[in-house]
Amino acid sequence: MSSFVLPRTAAVFPLHGGGVRAPSEVFAQIFEVFLLLGTAVGIVVVAYTMYHALKYRDDGGADPYADKVERPQMGEMPTGGSGGRKVFYSFSISAIIVVSLIAWTYSQLLYIEQGPDPAQTDALEIDVEGFRFGWEFAYPNNHTTNTLYVPQDRVVRLQVTSRDVFHNFGIPELRVKTDAVPGQYTSAWFTANETGTYEAKCYELCGSGHSLMIAEVRVLPQDEYESWYNETGTGSNQTAANGTETATESASLGTPTAGTLPAATAGGVGA
Repeated sequence: MSSFVLPRTAAVFPLHGGGVRAPSEVFAQIFEVFLLLGTAVGIVVVAYTMYHALKYRDDGGADPYADKVERPQMGEMPTGGSGGRKVFYSFSISAIIVVSLIAWTYSQLLYIEQGPDPAQTDALEIDVEGFRFGWEFAYPNNHTTNTLYVPQDRVVRLQVTSRDVFHNFGIPELRVKTDAVPGQYTSAWFTANETGTYEAKCYELCGSGHSLMIAEVRVLPQDEYESWYNETGTGSNQTAANGTETATESASLGTPTAGTLPAATAGGVGA
C-alpha cells in the first residue's frame, strides 16, 4: 500500500471519530450513572430513616399513638399493620432499578466489546506485537515503529499479538486493554478526542523487564498525522533504529530499557 492511499481515503471517507463514543467516554458515563444513582438512593434511605427516627422518638411525654396502635408487650413479636405492602413495594422498586441498571450497563459494555459499526467509520488498522520487553506497531504501509502514532478523532482498531510470552496491552488514559497471546490475535479499539502523549503499558507479568515495557502513544491532529504518515514511505522501519539507540543508551547506563532485553535474560529469549 503506497503512502498516498491515506489522503485518497480521506477524500472518500471522512476520517472521523469525534462522532463516535470513545471507550473512555462510555466508562465515564457508567461511573457517573452509578455515582448519581448510588448517591440518590443513599440520600433517600438516610432521609427516610432520619425522618422516622425523629418522628417516633421517645421525648419522655405521653404516647400520642397509644389509642391508635396496639403496642407489643415484653417478649411478644410485633405484627405489621400494612400486610407486607411496604416490603412488596420496596422489593419491586429495587428489583426494577437493579435489573434496568444491569441491562443498561451490559448494553454499554457490549458496545465497547463490538465497537462502532465499521460501515459508519473509516478505522485505522494497526498491528501490535508485544515482545520482551517492548511493543512494535505496524501500519498499513508496512511502516513499523516502537511509538504508536494515531490521529485525533479517528477510530483506531488494534490487532494485538505476542512474539514470545503472554503480555497484556493497555492504554489506561484511553481505557484500552487486551491480551497479547503468542500465535493468536485479539482486537481492541479506541478513539482519542484530545491530542497529547500517553503511555501504553504491559499488564501481564512477563519477566524481569516487565515494568519497563512502556511505549509512547502520540495523538496528533489529523493534518500532522497525515504528514507523518506520508513521510514514513513504503516499508520504512523505525523499530531497528529505535532498538539500536535504546540498546546504546542501555549499555551506557547499565540498565535495561523498554524494547530491549535485560542482560540477565537476553540469552534465554528467542527472536
